[in-house]
Amino acid sequence: MRFGESVIDAVDKKILGLLQEDSTLSLNDISEAVNLTTTPCWKRLKRLEENGIIEKRVALLNPEKLDLSFTAFVLVKTSDHSHEWYGRFVNTVSEFPEVMEFYRMAGEYDYMMKVQVKDMKCFDDFYKRLVNSIDGISNVTSTFAMEPLKYTTALPL
Repeated sequence: MRFGESVIDAVDKKILGLLQEDSTLSLNDISEAVNLTTTPCWKRLKRLEENGIIEKRVALLNPEKLDLSFTAFVLVKTSDHSHEWYGRFVNTVSEFPEVMEFYRMAGEYDYMMKVQVKDMKCFDDFYKRLVNSIDGISNVTSTFAMEPLKYTTALPL
């Protein structure tokens, strides 16, 4: 796989796989796992970061332990498809901390967002703020997750 002027080889993929599972691994731990000394391993990590393959390292939090276990998927249709409206809508939705993911879609709905809140009341508050935040929304449909069956942030390398 190529990115920029470099090629991602099997060692890079192994490094990326290790970091996707535990981004707190030390350079020594990663080096040992991929059979490299620390300097070449560090150079690979630096190259992966500089080329944007590794965007950032974060902690994954447990929503249930933080009392944020209510997940909704919100589908939006719009009557306005202008570039100006799109920009305003994206900026507005991006400001809602409850919106975990936000996509422009093909098909019956124009946009989809994943919303994480405490409960139905908090979702209703979010919903009201959303629909009153910008003109041009013609339809909003929401579905609610009963149980998460698979969740991962790891990409299939």
